[in-house]
Amino acid sequence: MSTRSFYLPEAVSEYILRATLRDNPVMRELREETAKMPGAGMQTGADQVQFLQLLVRLTVARRCIEVGVFTGYSALGVALALPEDGRILACDVSEDYTRVAKRYWQRAGVAEKIDLRLAPATKTLDACIEAGESGRFDFAYIDADKAGYDAYYERCLTLLRPNGVIAIDNVLWSGQVADPDVNDEDTAALRALNMKIGRDERVDASLLSIGDGLMVVRKR
Repeated sequence: MSTRSFYLPEAVSEYILRATLRDNPVMRELREETAKMPGAGMQTGADQVQFLQLLVRLTVARRCIEVGVFTGYSALGVALALPEDGRILACDVSEDYTRVAKRYWQRAGVAEKIDLRLAPATKTLDACIEAGESGRFDFAYIDADKAGYDAYYERCLTLLRPNGVIAIDNVLWSGQVADPDVNDEDTAALRALNMKIGRDERVDASLLSIGDGLMVVRKR
């Protein structure tokens, strides 16, 4: 969620994009189409997707997981950063939104890199674990229903190799995680996960204020 940082003035966000964004025409067109759709705010920001691409390249990732695809912008960015033999396991439940995603993946020439599974993500990830895929993935990006984040985190952590990276979006939730008077299900789930990861001896982690908060985790 959040197409620009919630915590920066608009002028600063625009400056960051002008100074550093290495845009791709297909990605730009997908952003523009998504901006006109219901739920457009769920799209990951361009600067954040560029950061995900950097993480993918730094970890020399080949096998990735995405939980929450929406219209496919972040998956497209990650797929473009992967080597030719790279693959993404993309988990979502919406046929309508991912129909848009598939059209742009095809246009960008990365459709063969993305294995889209339309099913609850826990079911898809559990099937991977049962198939002996634990420790065989390099990178995961989680941006889906917030109440499910802990379940996705645990499964992705199992599937990642040591030194693999998980990026988790919206962990500051418009600042509501820091407001003790806000206790709805999503906010409580994010607050609990942040505290859990901060003390999780299985990982190293840093919570960044990019977008609406991005938790970056390295599996030890």
